[in-house]
Amino acid sequence: MHSEKFEIGLGNNNSSIRDSAKKDYLSFWDECAKSLSWFEPWSETLRWNPPFAKWFVGGKLNASYNALDVHQNSKSNKTAILWEGEDGTDRKITYGEMFEQVKKLANVLKSLGVKKGDRVTIYLPMIPELPISMLACARIGAIHTVVFSGFSANSLSDRVEDSQSKIIITADGGYRKGKVINLKEIVDESASSIQFVKNVIVYQRTGQEIQINEKDLMWSDVMDTSSDVCDAEKLDSNDSLYILYTSGTTGKPKGVLHGIGGYLTHVYSTYKWAFDIKDHDVYFCTADIGWVTGHSYVVYGPLLHGATQVMYEGAPDHPNSSRIWDIIQKYGVTIFYTTPTALRMLMKFGDDIPNSFDLSTLRLLGTVGEPINPQVWKWYFDVIGKKKCPIIDTWWQTETGGILISPLPGIETIPLKPGSATLPVPGLDISVVDESGNEVEAETKGSLIIKNPWPGMLLGLWKDVEKYKNVYWSKFESLYYPGDYAIKDSDGYLWLLGRSDDVLKVAGHRIGTAELESSIVSHNDVAESAVCGIPDDVKGESIIAFVVLKENVHATDDTLRSELRDTIRTQIGPIATPSQFYIVTKLPKTRSGKIMRRLLKSIANNETIGDVSTLEDGAAVSEIQSTFNELQKNIQNQKN
Repeated sequence: MHSEKFEIGLGNNNSSIRDSAKKDYLSFWDECAKSLSWFEPWSETLRWNPPFAKWFVGGKLNASYNALDVHQNSKSNKTAILWEGEDGTDRKITYGEMFEQVKKLANVLKSLGVKKGDRVTIYLPMIPELPISMLACARIGAIHTVVFSGFSANSLSDRVEDSQSKIIITADGGYRKGKVINLKEIVDESASSIQFVKNVIVYQRTGQEIQINEKDLMWSDVMDTSSDVCDAEKLDSNDSLYILYTSGTTGKPKGVLHGIGGYLTHVYSTYKWAFDIKDHDVYFCTADIGWVTGHSYVVYGPLLHGATQVMYEGAPDHPNSSRIWDIIQKYGVTIFYTTPTALRMLMKFGDDIPNSFDLSTLRLLGTVGEPINPQVWKWYFDVIGKKKCPIIDTWWQTETGGILISPLPGIETIPLKPGSATLPVPGLDISVVDESGNEVEAETKGSLIIKNPWPGMLLGLWKDVEKYKNVYWSKFESLYYPGDYAIKDSDGYLWLLGRSDDVLKVAGHRIGTAELESSIVSHNDVAESAVCGIPDDVKGESIIAFVVLKENVHATDDTLRSELRDTIRTQIGPIATPSQFYIVTKLPKTRSGKIMRRLLKSIANNETIGDVSTLEDGAAVSEIQSTFNELQKNIQNQKN
């Protein structure tokens, strides 16, 4: 693996946390849970009936109370959210103002017949009313299910129907890359035929004309007449907090169900350990709240700690490629958390743009969502962090609730290795095993598994017990299998190699897409890449690569292809060399930033392209198709 090490931290070195977790992980998590405010204590730390875990059994608490009520005496006037709209508008919301709004909306929901255990679908852009809506649900014991505002009407109706939501909270529209997304129109299209939806609450974000239907209530009307007195319900630790559907690029989306006590304990602890949060910090996570990172580390984590955070509505490169750096400078951001996909895109525009902004307030950088390429890690460290900020490369899933593998500068300083997520968080026993479930030797690829339960783990899948058992627990007995390949190096550091379903099999050899893409991106001229397999009569599968170049690269395509082949042969081996490299200007991605390899595969195999409603930019598909066709034609002409 990558041998470079960076000795960089924030001066913390509290070995007692790992020591106590190693000694007795249940007592450790028991102590962590005491950082929250409980109405009633728990009688049992963990009731483990594999694969079902109940944490802090008998304890009573409330997520909204822990996010807001606890701060009112000391932080009522402190800024909770510095909101930046894509269109240049901005707002500042204090903890006191959020508290008032949440109580009012909670009363609105109660007046509409919403009770404990009922589901509320939230389909809003990245505006403060989104976390307000979540916390209003949490306050009365309703289960919130946030649907990413980029999803289509079909995707929305699937989720509303599956969750049987009584209420939908939406907006007239939202801004994305300078365009208005007509959210209310999409709700009308998807929810009008659903009988059990009683009401749709509509927030006016854009001020555009919308159709008002019988079920519709305007946010401003119902909030103006609502009381701001609403006590938080005393809920059981294992009551449900939210359902979040996985993105569903393949198959029907799974409704991941998270509880209250365990989830909040995990998120509170990991937020503190990973981000070293201080009262003066200005935190900025670019994740959309429609995904789990937004739930855990935009809403619950920061608010539990009474942190001040920046919340941005729009695209990271709109109206220009400097928008993110401008926001960091404007608000004096100290902690920045984003995706490798975003970094690769921003890196493509060169160093001059970030170097023209004052990024000196930054003290910690983080990444999430996929393994980060060493090349990109070093750019992030050198250019953005000016070699003074530790980088936390965090691995976790929707299902895990919070971070499971990451450097933790809030408690310790360890050498950082570009491309490695480093070590499990305290209280977690994570290994790499072979197909029989036996631990593999160091530097050997295998399946990542988790040996013991942890507080943030999902309660199960909504209405599907069997699927929960089959998907996560059937491959290895009593071990949680997240579906990722990894390597543990000789220092015990973990290197994530991508999903096991993102695996190519060439001449009997299994090659992870993440490993191969990282190798391609290590070339100085490359900003981004994606690989997929196409049927091959001899090898079973042959690899093709789609490559996005950095701005102002002048190398000839043939020279570049030759260099890329050499790079891959050197770094991975000849077996991993793609048969073709296609130079394109963008890749097809879901709006959560994941590359849609099924689309690449469909294009490469001349198959019909299915639903592309979750794509960031539909033009990427046609462009890749066109590039592919042109190259295929050129190759054919050369053969003749």
